[in-house]
Amino acid sequence: MFLHLKPNRERSLLRRHPWVFSGAVQKVGGEADPGQTVEILSGSGKWLARGAISPSSQIIGRIWTFTQEEVIDEAFFMRRLQKSLSLRKMIYGDDLPDACRLVYAESDGLPGLIVDKYGDFLVCQFLSAGAEYWKKSIVQVLNTLIPCLGIYERSDADVRTKEGMEQLTGVLSGKEPPDHLSVKIDNLFYPMDVKKGHKTGFYLDQTVNRSVVTSLSKDADVLNCFCYTGSFTAAALLGGAASVCSVDTSAEALQLARQTLSVNDLDASRATFIEDDVFHRLRTFRDEGRSFDLAILDPPKFAESQSQLERASRGYKDINLLAFKLLRSGGVLITFSCSGLVTRELFSKIVADAALDAGREARILQWLTQAPDHPVMLSFPEGMYLKGLVVKISD
Repeated sequence: MFLHLKPNRERSLLRRHPWVFSGAVQKVGGEADPGQTVEILSGSGKWLARGAISPSSQIIGRIWTFTQEEVIDEAFFMRRLQKSLSLRKMIYGDDLPDACRLVYAESDGLPGLIVDKYGDFLVCQFLSAGAEYWKKSIVQVLNTLIPCLGIYERSDADVRTKEGMEQLTGVLSGKEPPDHLSVKIDNLFYPMDVKKGHKTGFYLDQTVNRSVVTSLSKDADVLNCFCYTGSFTAAALLGGAASVCSVDTSAEALQLARQTLSVNDLDASRATFIEDDVFHRLRTFRDEGRSFDLAILDPPKFAESQSQLERASRGYKDINLLAFKLLRSGGVLITFSCSGLVTRELFSKIVADAALDAGREARILQWLTQAPDHPVMLSFPEGMYLKGLVVKISD
């Protein structure tokens, strides 16, 4: 079974990018079920790589290996997962934290596979046809390498539909996690819903950035937008914030946010939680003349495809413009985009345009990005999706 590329369409693979788009394929040789291993050949017939086929996806091939001698079997996944685990131990030491990302898909050489550790449980996403095909073997290897009470699947992301697969959740091995886990991250405990919450239950990519919020919150009136379960809220209160106003559309998330304050003995009297659309609430605050010293914007992904990029850019500009108008002189904006299609340069321009339209002069103090357990393969820049800016308004 093979994918024969069109002439002169192998450049990305020669640069070790792990995707083959359907438009680059001239011929599919042989019969292959979704996820089965196929050989990738150049237009001239030269062997290039070995990967998993996904006939329903625009990304028809996802590369497992660029080494012709390497066979794709359970031993292959043992080697790759061992490497992934070794990298996290290099980052954190042999005693891994209670919550961290153990496998980050293409950047760990395992396209479509996410594995997160939450206390004594692993939560996995199988987001590609290849990862799904090898699911049983991957679970067996995880049980061998990482002692845990249970492995839970959260393959309920929309990307599975593009791969021609149904969305799945449930126990893969061992015990089912409780409805709410409480996991310690740095100095705080965070109640989280790994069975129904966003992603795998928590925003592990923001782990380092919470300390930035803590460092900037002393005596500040803080606005936390798209607060989800309130991790930035807790970080701000830990840093001595005078008040924190947290806004999200999810009542369930806000309830977990309140629990976060309770389990950490943080002063809930300094916290206000508002269930509302952020765009609507920011305009309401503007009309009421509300103001803050620190504003945090951590919205969901606005752009899922190239066709949505222009609309997404307008959305990012709108919320940043409103946030700039709500900040006091000398205030600070911490703003993020998790849309991979929004480049760092575009995001910087959007925020700059928002400041200009708001009539505010501001300076970038710091660029922020995802935690180091979300590494980025140099040949796969798409792995760098989270972009953040710390911007200070002039006094």
